[in-house]
Amino acid sequence: MPTAEKQRVSVPLPARVATPTRRLTDLPTYVFAWLDELKAAARARGSELIDLGIGSPDQPPPPVVVEAMVDALRSPASTGYPPFRGTERFLGAAAGFMRRRFGVAVSARRETLALSGAKEGIAHLTMAFMDEDAVALVPDITYPVHGRAPALAGGATHALPLRAERGFLPDLGAVPEAVLRRARLLVLNYPHNPTGAAATRELYEDAVALCRRHGIVLLSDLAYSEITFDGYVAPSVLEIAGARDVAVEFHSLSKSFSLAGARLGFAAGGAELIEHLYAVRTNMGYGTPVAIQEGGAVALERAEELTPPVAARYARRRDVVVAGLRSLGWDVAPPMGTMFVWLRVPAGFTSQEWAEHLIGAAGVVVTPGNAFGPGGEGFFRISLVAAEETLAAAVERLRRAGVRFRG
Repeated sequence: MPTAEKQRVSVPLPARVATPTRRLTDLPTYVFAWLDELKAAARARGSELIDLGIGSPDQPPPPVVVEAMVDALRSPASTGYPPFRGTERFLGAAAGFMRRRFGVAVSARRETLALSGAKEGIAHLTMAFMDEDAVALVPDITYPVHGRAPALAGGATHALPLRAERGFLPDLGAVPEAVLRRARLLVLNYPHNPTGAAATRELYEDAVALCRRHGIVLLSDLAYSEITFDGYVAPSVLEIAGARDVAVEFHSLSKSFSLAGARLGFAAGGAELIEHLYAVRTNMGYGTPVAIQEGGAVALERAEELTPPVAARYARRRDVVVAGLRSLGWDVAPPMGTMFVWLRVPAGFTSQEWAEHLIGAAGVVVTPGNAFGPGGEGFFRISLVAAEETLAAAVERLRRAGVRFRG
């Protein structure tokens, strides 16, 4: 007897799928996405842009680093799952870098951790300590992940004003006591993206004392430690007595070694804090690819040789931009570090209006200051991600377009 054909049941689709949480939808617009749309529209109109927006290095990594990665890829050992904490060689290179560069002795195995980029590590540390009851102390001009990760973890942020008259350094003594009682995280990032400001040792001393007094974790983003100018040498917060009890410092190989696409960095700090970061990392993914770590180990082992030419290149570029913009009426304070120049927007424009105006009037792309938080409104950022002659050409485009500073 033939088997009856099963009747096909039609299941109606829902009118719409589940909506994302307010943790996501309450985030402000990601200005870099808006900027990408402006650039695409300008190029569709035939504009040839000089893009000084995103801070992506334009130079290749050192050949010795690339060769180490390629050699490692040829080994079957590089195709298996990588170790969660990092390879022995990479962690040893990170500890060696901390010792030589900052005079800080950390245990490679217990007090460092390999990361797939410092940004990922910063988000993971934030997840380890933030929840609905917690507050993060975050500068009001900051790299986006610093302020957005606490919100995505369900917590609140308390803005630390950064003002030019204070050298874009926070006044930690002005944080209300009621906020400090709820604070779990303090974020510092010096040399500072986007302003190029430099931290003093006194700031780190005050921050460590504050965090020890109130049981706050100090998140120090030191991505630009090796890109400094005019004799300034960036300190590590871990140089401060007692910092190891409260601080985790994040180092990136993206800028100093032109490895932004490799996604590699490391964290250093007290063993207990590193263990909390490690716990989040192991639950969220696997380790960084072994071949990438092999190249990173070579970079860190040879940092004293490889990074000074990078800093010198950015210093020359900075000087071209500073001189050019001064000739157009800007009162430019040369940054002490990073690969950025931070400037006031002329009167009559918001930050985003100014960025849009420059694309239309001169074909030059900059980043509006509000991309970095509410304190960035009224400013814009130029990234030094082009050769000196291209930067000079960008200034000349502004000059021909009649772009001058009007305070």
